[in-house]
This record gives sequence, structure tokens and C-alpha cells, in this order.
Amino acid sequence: MIGLDSPTLTTQPVAQLDVTDQNGRRVVPIDRAKLTLGRRAENDLCLAGSDVSRDHAEIVMQAPGVYAIRDRGSRYGTFVNDQQVTEQTLQHRDTIRFGRSGGAMAVFVLESAASTEPTSTSVVSGLRHVTALLDGLRALGSGRVLDEVLALVIDSAIDLAGAERGFVMLANPAGALEFMLGRSRHRQTLPGTRFDTSRKIPEQVFDSGEVRIVSDLLDGDVANLHAGTIALGIRHVLCVPLHLVPYGGAPDAPREPRKIGVLYLDGREKGDLLSPPTVEAIETLATEASVAIEHARLYREAIEKTQMDREMNIAAEIQRMLVPSCERSTPVIDAAGTTIPCRAIGGDFFDVYDLPDGGFGFAVADISGKGVPAALLAAALQGAFAAYVTADPSPAAAITVGNTVLYGRFEGKFATMFYGAVARDGTFTYCNAGHNPPLLVKAGGAIGKLETGGCVLGLFADNHYEEGRLTLQPGDLLLLFSDGLPEANDAAGNEFGDARIEDLVMRHAATLDPPALLERVLQEVSQFCAGAPARDDLTIFVLKYRGQPAS
Repeated sequence: MIGLDSPTLTTQPVAQLDVTDQNGRRVVPIDRAKLTLGRRAENDLCLAGSDVSRDHAEIVMQAPGVYAIRDRGSRYGTFVNDQQVTEQTLQHRDTIRFGRSGGAMAVFVLESAASTEPTSTSVVSGLRHVTALLDGLRALGSGRVLDEVLALVIDSAIDLAGAERGFVMLANPAGALEFMLGRSRHRQTLPGTRFDTSRKIPEQVFDSGEVRIVSDLLDGDVANLHAGTIALGIRHVLCVPLHLVPYGGAPDAPREPRKIGVLYLDGREKGDLLSPPTVEAIETLATEASVAIEHARLYREAIEKTQMDREMNIAAEIQRMLVPSCERSTPVIDAAGTTIPCRAIGGDFFDVYDLPDGGFGFAVADISGKGVPAALLAAALQGAFAAYVTADPSPAAAITVGNTVLYGRFEGKFATMFYGAVARDGTFTYCNAGHNPPLLVKAGGAIGKLETGGCVLGLFADNHYEEGRLTLQPGDLLLLFSDGLPEANDAAGNEFGDARIEDLVMRHAATLDPPALLERVLQEVSQFCAGAPARDDLTIFVLKYRGQPAS
């Protein structure tokens, strides 16, 4: 297997688009002299979005490694790095927006054919978060957990490889493969309990434990076994084993991988489906997916024999593991935060990010609902968001990706979210997606609210988000919180309220560092509630800007 960083794959630069629209996120290679884009199905790349015209734009190769985008008379325009263009030469990592709303976007990537790491890292990061939380979610029910994990695995693999279809087969207790779930490119579950292809390739991969690549079903001795598949136009196949590597146990215990099934992908066009970097990325995904699938399957089998309280305690412990350390200090900021669910597990989270330019990013989110469903959704959003913000720290763009994740994958669910990024020189950019406005307390005593942004995540596909920008001075303090703080109630039903929060932070912002201020807020809200039961999850995050560090 050729590694992702193999020099034999980096000599010929290639171009691709990392596309995000209503159909989800996918990587599309630019493998022709002219790539047409638009809502019409006959385009080379069909985009979904209310601002996308039928024939919106085209990307043209002007010379080897040189590409330009041309608007094709679209109604709402084509934008490169937020500037409307008629024709524009593209540079590596340029952001393209089709229309004004940002519902359909793409990042132009010009690098070696081996460079699939950002996409595979994003997928695997999301799977790791889901896998970790699944470790405590047997209470979800017998069938749904496994179905959701299988759908996530297949959809991620199709996006990563640019395949047409995919399915997973798992081994039953007798060791025979059983068809579990099939999905198409548009995140649709394929009907029936079988797949229109022969069992020969999956069974060979399962028996051998080795990847099987079929570059053309018409070649060799497999053509007669795939007449139905060939009739659909499917020609190219990639099938990888799903196996678990045992950990722990006795020192002399066997360490041979245990086979649990196969992941199968196929398509009409070869594209990147069979390329060495794609195969290696799919193998990486399959390794992580095997853990998630096996956990989900074990939970289905164990649910009837497991006590709910014990499993919820395990889930709560794992969720606490996904939350960053309560205190954080860098040359730029001091910060502290906490999340307290009203049940064993909850739907709030905060997270922090070290940005490539030496700055510091932070997010607070509140998922609709409570308990297990909200916790699983929070884990998925947290993983997807973390994979994106370190590559592109633009708050509005990051929030837009969060909206796409929720709207595209979790219909009917929504979340409020705030994301901000502090640069070393104090430049502070942020975006508020319907969240409780954080408080900014200036070192001189003035107080303000951070409201610039847009609608909550997940309600509409084409949400447009604005970005706030200001300059922090040394000693300026930010207080972020979920609605569990102002809506905390006493025994009589009175709420803690925004006025108490503002009074509290004004009294103590100048004299207390973030950990001490966080503790003071928790003490005062606890005294106010005086033993009344919590009605909502509570998240608080405090940050103070230290000033630009010396060079």
C-alpha cells in the first residue's frame, strides 16, 4: 500500500473541490479541462441550493495546475473569498460560494493526489466522537443505534471515495455474511434486504481479510456474475474488510484481527474511487468504523440484560471525557469552563481550539432536547466542528458548516451555537447562531453583548451568517453561557435572569481570574436555586485576554 505522503504521488499536482451543500459534504476531483457546475442534473457537478442557478459556473483548466472559475450568468452570482467574480483564477484553499446565502459552497484544493488527509481526518474524527459516546448509550434501543452508525459509515465512505452506492455486510454468529444496509450517493437508504450485485466479491474479501479492487466488472471471470450490476452502468468496485484488533487481555492472548464484515463501494465512473490514496483513506475509515459498528451491535444484543442507570452513568463519564480541561492558559488568553447536565448526560458542550496562526478559538453550543438524543447529536456536531475550525478559523464559515451538518443529517433537530476566535494581537472575530448573547466586559468597566451572527443551526438549509469583529484590550473579559444559567429557577419558580448575571460579572470581572469567576458564578446560582431541581443543562465559559505576547 502506498502511503498518503509517498513522493511518487506528489509529483503531479491535481485539483479538487471540497463541496458542501444540501446534499452534504463531498470531495469532487477536477479531472477534465472544463467542469460545469449548477442545479441542472446534466452538469458535471450538480449542486443543491436555493441560490444555485441551473447553469451556474464552470471551472476551466488554463494550463497544467492553473484553473479559473467563470460565472455562467447565474442569477445570484459567484463569489470567491466573499468577492463576487465573473472570472477569477483560483488559488489553493480559495472558498467559492454559489449565490448569496452560502447554502452551496466549495473549497478549491490544489495539491498532490495523495493529499486526502483533511477529508479522512474529518470523517475519522467524527466517527471517534460517535464511537466514544456510543460506549455509554445502550439505553437508546435495540435497533436504531446500529442503523444510524451503519448509515454514518456508508455515507462517509461514499463521500470520501466519490462512489455511487455502498453497503455493509456483517457476520452472523455462524460466521456467514448478512446484508445490513445499503445507501446511495444522496444519503438515501436503498430498498430491500439485498444489494443488486453478486456475493462473490464481499465473501472473498471477508474470507481473505484483504482489500479487493475491481477496475472493470466487464473484465475477467466476474462479468457473468454481475450482469444486473453492469446493466445499471456500475463498473468499478472497492471492497474492504471490517475487522477488530483486540486490545488488553493477557499478555500471551492472541492479537489476530477478528473479522466482523465488509464495506462495499461501487460506481459508474472510476474517478478517485480506485486511487491508492482513496483506498488507503477508506481502509483508515474502515478501521475506526469497525469499532463503532461492533459497539453498536453489542449494545443491541446487551440492551435487554443491562440496567439503565448503570449504562447512563457510563455514558456520562464518557461525555465528560469529550469535554476539554476546565482551565486553559496560553500566552494570549486565560480561560475556564464547565458543563453540567440536568440529567446523567446532556446536549450542551463547550470546546477550545488552538488555531494555526497562534490564536485561540472557542465554542459553546446548546442542542435542542435533553438526555440521550441530545448527547449523541452534540457529540456528532462537536466532532464535525472540531475537524473544520482548525483548517479554516473563519467563524461565519465554521458556523455555516455546523448548520449544514445539522440540516443535512439530523432533520428536525436544531442547536444554538457561538464560536469566537482571538488572534494574538487581540483581534476578535465571532459568530452567534441564535445563542444567548455572551457578555463582553471591558477592562474599563463597560459591558456589552455579542449578538452578530444569524439563525439557530439546523432549521434552514441556506442560513446566512454574519461575522462580528472587534479588538480586545488586555484585561477584557468574555462570559459565555447556555440558557440553563438565566433560566435556573428557585423553589418558587423565579428565574436567575440576565440582570443577575450582568450584576455578578460587573462586580467580579476586574478582580477574579476566569477559574475564580467561574466558581463564583456557580456558587451564586447554586445559592439562588437552593435545592430546586435543574430544568436544563448548564454550560459556562469565561475567557480573559492577556495581551499580545512578546515576539
